Amino acid sequence: MDSILVTGNGPLNGQIPIAGAKNACLTLMPATLLSEEPLTLTNAPRLSDIKTMTTLLQSLGAEVAGLQNGNVLAMSSHNIDNHKADYDIVRKMRASILVLGPMLARDGHAVVSLPGGCAIGARPVDLHLKAFEAMGAQLELKDGYVHAKAPGGLKGGIVDFPFVSVGATENALMAATLAKGTTVLKNAAREPEIVDLAHCLRKMGAQIEGEGTSTITIQGVDRLGGATHPVVTDRIELGTYMLAPAICGGEVELLGGRIDLVKAFCEKLDEAGIDVTETERGLTVKRREDRVKAVNVVTEPFPGFPTDLQAQFMALMCTANGTAVLEEKIFENRFMHAPELIRMGAKIDVHGGHATVTGVERLKGAPVMATDLRASVSLILAGLAAEGETVVSRVYHLDRGYEHVEDKLSAVGAKIERVSGQ
Repeated sequence: MDSILVTGNGPLNGQIPIAGAKNACLTLMPATLLSEEPLTLTNAPRLSDIKTMTTLLQSLGAEVAGLQNGNVLAMSSHNIDNHKADYDIVRKMRASILVLGPMLARDGHAVVSLPGGCAIGARPVDLHLKAFEAMGAQLELKDGYVHAKAPGGLKGGIVDFPFVSVGATENALMAATLAKGTTVLKNAAREPEIVDLAHCLRKMGAQIEGEGTSTITIQGVDRLGGATHPVVTDRIELGTYMLAPAICGGEVELLGGRIDLVKAFCEKLDEAGIDVTETERGLTVKRREDRVKAVNVVTEPFPGFPTDLQAQFMALMCTANGTAVLEEKIFENRFMHAPELIRMGAKIDVHGGHATVTGVERLKGAPVMATDLRASVSLILAGLAAEGETVVSRVYHLDRGYEHVEDKLSAVGAKIERVSGQ
């Protein structure tokens, strides 16, 4: 099993290109199931999760090609001959549930395994199912699978989410494009990935209004066509690499970065004493003083502070001046990186959904273990600013969400390498 070896090596300087968003691409890929015509995605990231979604779509009969020598995914679903998404594939990734809405909308039936994914909380799919029921679907849970039917096709309806869910909003949005009549999604998620999906669906012929707000209205159409669509910049990869010079010092330009994607995050960086400046090609980041200030953070749905940047921000706070309180309001069990950071000398006290971090002068390298995707990269960031060597094991989590992390950080002066497992 591979590991990442990181040695603290001083300030970072240079440029890091930001890839297309994993979470956006994983949502856009199932949209191919809505049409018999080709859907082409450009700026697609080369990640293990994308490979898993590719395998799932191919198992349903879709044709998926590309990514070997570039960032283009060419897909066609003109011959969907299987409507069952098997557990062996779905268990690897929660985003697999997103094939349910498109198959149900297009062909009126689907059988999809309940999904797996990161161990950062329950994240049930009940909101997805309630949305489909509001559109007239008949659902049955049997032997770990969702059996969904809509014999006469889905019908427009009012979907009022009891709390914001990105995945449920995405699934309902795709399904509603082919439903008969008008569907209104209330308390909908507002994330950039939702907006990106709506833009792509509109290119395919969908009639959608209100994306980016809490109310999305969809007028169903009889069929959707093909399209070519660029995947939006990955705001989580962007925020992650913005923290590298914040932790280590130096100045780094993030190519393709946009402040509108990470506004709440940038506000916290400014509060901590870190400058973020727009350039012609992206954003530059540098800290104003040798040591950043401790800043309190509460994770919230977009446009609030992203839960997917909480672990990385905790790494920054470990050497900040003062004490910071991080409150996690999106997922339970999302402080599993704290014990690993403590192994590196961090002072962290976790009580339920709160983590109190008292900054120390310097972290010390240690062998640590990644517990989930974002935790893995938080440990790498911590290692960049630590004395000595840090070895991060179980980095298969890392490969789900970050492509070429060693190359990107090495290019700006980090001392980092991948060590192949036995």
